[in-house]
Amino acid sequence: MLAIVAESTDRLIWREIPDVSPAPGEVLIKVITAGVNRADLLQAAGHYPPPPGASDTLGLEVSGVIAAVGDGVSDWSVGQDVCALLAGGGYAQYVAVPARQVMPVPAGISVADAAALPEVACTVWSNLVMTAHLATGELLLIHGGASGIGTHAIQVATALNSRVAVTAGSLSKLDLCAELGAELLISYRDDDFVARVNKEAGGANVIFDIMGAAYLDRNLDALAPDGRLVIIGMQGGIKAELNIAKMVPKRLSVIATSLRGRPVDGGNGKGAIVDAVVDSVWPMIAGGRVRPIIGARFPITEAAEAHRVLAAGETFGKVLLTIGQ
Repeated sequence: MLAIVAESTDRLIWREIPDVSPAPGEVLIKVITAGVNRADLLQAAGHYPPPPGASDTLGLEVSGVIAAVGDGVSDWSVGQDVCALLAGGGYAQYVAVPARQVMPVPAGISVADAAALPEVACTVWSNLVMTAHLATGELLLIHGGASGIGTHAIQVATALNSRVAVTAGSLSKLDLCAELGAELLISYRDDDFVARVNKEAGGANVIFDIMGAAYLDRNLDALAPDGRLVIIGMQGGIKAELNIAKMVPKRLSVIATSLRGRPVDGGNGKGAIVDAVVDSVWPMIAGGRVRPIIGARFPITEAAEAHRVLAAGETFGKVLLTIGQ
């Protein structure tokens, strides 16, 4: 079969690799579309190796058609349209994935667009609801509001009747965030998000952060009492000093999580997250309250350009790669 082989950061080659087949408990998906994530950029650059046992091929989410099922799989059958959360292997014609990580395509969404959903939906729901327990009426501050994660988080939080503040780098991206439901719009180029959030909202109850070290101290300043900081990215570095004296008086929580390396099973496993997403987020999508935001599409042979566009921040929402039909 054909797949992308990363020879360097900007040299992603579409060529033959050995075929894959489903192991017991897995399904084989014929890939129609793959989502592009910053983890793929890091892996292509040699900075983010896949978890033990995962495919070396890039790609953390796909949509497509089930081509085969492994022993012990009874919930899925050949020919079904699906999307799936992966630990790797998505930039290929076929990918084998644990059946627990496979999801039906939500009602009203095409199979070609469904690859925009698994990673963002599982990341947002597991962090904002299952971990930070975002509640009705609380204020959520999202850094990178126009990103794939950000555009999905805005919609989900709005559907939960939470209030949303965002940071973004341009007026057009802030306008998109407003269209999706954000009420407090902050340019990270021109505004101090700490001052804005504290002045206009009295602080954020939950902060959803992709920056890591660079924003750590200011995020603490921007949290309201009993606030929760959830760090899911390290675009601003990995090391910073944690001022506990800022945390204790306001009873703050700092949480760092990841999705890719989690086990399939268990209370915090990918299977439980996938089940919760299908039960809670898919009805939001079917009801029109949440939709995939797709900023760019590329054929799989132009994967390097897709990576460049995502790294440069030249688009919004998700970037997708078209592989099959």
